Amino acid sequence: MPRQRLSRSHLTATGAVLLATAATAAVALTASAGAYGAKEHAEDAVKGGKAKNVILLIGDGMGDSEITLARDYTVGAAGRLNMDRFPLTGAYTTYAVHADGTPDYVTDSAASGTGWATGVKTVNGRISKTPGTDKAVPTILELAQKGGYATGSVTTAELTDATPAVLASHATDRSCQGPADMAKCPTDTIAKGGPGSIAEQSVNHKVDVLLGGGKQRFDQKVTEGRYKGLTVTEQARKLGYQVVTDNASLKAVKGGKPVLGLFAPGNVPTEWTGKAAAVGGTDPQRCVTSNPNRPAGTPNLADQTARAIQLLEAKQKRNHSKKGFFLQVEGASIDKQDHAADPCGQIGETAAFDRAVKTARAYAAKHPDTLVVTTADHGHSSQIVPLEAQPPGLTSTLVTDEGQQIKVNYSTNTPGQSQEHTGTEVRIAAQGPQAYRVLGVTDQTDLFTTIREALRAR
Repeated sequence: MPRQRLSRSHLTATGAVLLATAATAAVALTASAGAYGAKEHAEDAVKGGKAKNVILLIGDGMGDSEITLARDYTVGAAGRLNMDRFPLTGAYTTYAVHADGTPDYVTDSAASGTGWATGVKTVNGRISKTPGTDKAVPTILELAQKGGYATGSVTTAELTDATPAVLASHATDRSCQGPADMAKCPTDTIAKGGPGSIAEQSVNHKVDVLLGGGKQRFDQKVTEGRYKGLTVTEQARKLGYQVVTDNASLKAVKGGKPVLGLFAPGNVPTEWTGKAAAVGGTDPQRCVTSNPNRPAGTPNLADQTARAIQLLEAKQKRNHSKKGFFLQVEGASIDKQDHAADPCGQIGETAAFDRAVKTARAYAAKHPDTLVVTTADHGHSSQIVPLEAQPPGLTSTLVTDEGQQIKVNYSTNTPGQSQEHTGTEVRIAAQGPQAYRVLGVTDQTDLFTTIREALRAR
């Protein structure tokens, strides 16, 4: 049987039941955690209200274990990350579906992202299209654009990777990232009357701010249609984009015109390095908070987030618009380092993502009509285990900032294979207008409704 969707009225009624107890608890929690505005933000978060802006922060693969590991290592077991300081916290389910609508209990990033981007569950590997009929479904970014909002997407992955792709493209398979990568999407090609590759669609959508990696995809030449013979980057320039490739050019770019930032050929290199987990474990190690393979001019995620907000505001100011913006920010390599059983890379990317959360919440402190949501697309493989445990698979022992040892295990696949996602529910937390909708246990598709209602309210 296909999943039964709850009506808006049912969800609202359920939320109302939760609010009476949540309001008092949220105020106490927020005050103790030191969130911006404390009591005022907590009270606002359990109301409906109007949202001028929405900032959605996605920690890819950032399940509770990944959050706990980063917390324990960086601020201590009793400490709190910025993402821990939201006034309202819930959980949501993340499963995908098969073509017939039956549950597929472990999702990938394409299906999970499609869930919050469109409100529709789909098959693993598909980008914002239906599971059975492979039809495009409108995304929250497309709806925001139609409503007059500025839009942006920031990621540490390739801009054509699954999580950013779900906002501004529709593809049968997530692998169809550039014009030369269309083997699994024959009906999506421009020659067949389709929209083209994910890279082509992203710039054709005129998303106001696109920042991330993936230059190799945009360097591919368009093979059909109006821009045949040009690279996708050249196509972007024809469409009015300013193209930047490092932090200096990002800072110098003019506001009010669309920006395409390509900061790496593929994924943006991680901020931290260290020894990967190994069979039988590793000697206790401290993570190295640098990476020789990360170019000096690479902007960090927090700086990209801050600049994206500035550029989106500048666009609306130039257009004399009273509407705000929708911005998605992804910390992508939490997932990628989890796949590689690399705890230091994983922790460093979680810490970098957490600083972006701080940036978003600092903006919301000055602009309380901003809904800020942080969540993950799915769970992942890292587990904190006792030091004396000898689990199967790969393990690593780290020395935390508290001077204590912590042991991390990766056992969702055999050694030498990529570690796997898990089917667990994951955290979702929020502040600002419509934030009460994240309370309790919801589903990934309900996040689409939360954002849509927040943007509709104005």
